Amino acid sequence: MKFKTLAALCALSLSIGSASANNFSFTGGFVNDNDVQKFNFTVGAASAVSLRSWSYAGGTNAAGASIARGGFDPILALFDASGLRIGEQDDAGCPNVAADAVTNRCWDTFYTTNLAAGNYFVTIQQYANFSNGTTFADGFRYDGVANNNFRNGFVDAARDTRDAHWAFDILNVNSANQSDVPEPASLALIGLGIFGFAAARRRQK
Repeated sequence: MKFKTLAALCALSLSIGSASANNFSFTGGFVNDNDVQKFNFTVGAASAVSLRSWSYAGGTNAAGASIARGGFDPILALFDASGLRIGEQDDAGCPNVAADAVTNRCWDTFYTTNLAAGNYFVTIQQYANFSNGTTFADGFRYDGVANNNFRNGFVDAARDTRDAHWAFDILNVNSANQSDVPEPASLALIGLGIFGFAAARRRQK
């Protein structure tokens, strides 16, 4: 009887975990063309999770908000809780995403993958600021490059002028939140600060 009760409780907890899965929508804008935006999310039970941008071509996001077209050409990178990269996408392509009304290009992202229960995070960047290596700690291609210098501001891969706004959905997860990622310049300053502190300690000794 005890084992049956335990099995029933486990089944109930799994059903509750999957039943509470939801869709989360975020909007914002970059300051610099090499910025990176990070989102943390939790998967309660093994399921298919979708990551979707809206701002290149515009449209209506999962929250029902109307998103304007004209945003930068987005790419995404997906990581597990340890920072190991498990997926990346540049363009979802037609007909998976809509074509931009001006450029006629289908360059939003729409990445779907099966994930086990656990914690994950995803980043969005402007093309072609891809993640380096296989871990988040490896950084991104244009870390440390002077602001608004790697693509001369916000332009897509075809050199068409865009703007800095983004819109991003995380679908079929239990929770999601937007977090701050230090800009490359900030990371450099942090590094210099640590170096200076260590040097000062050596002088004191």
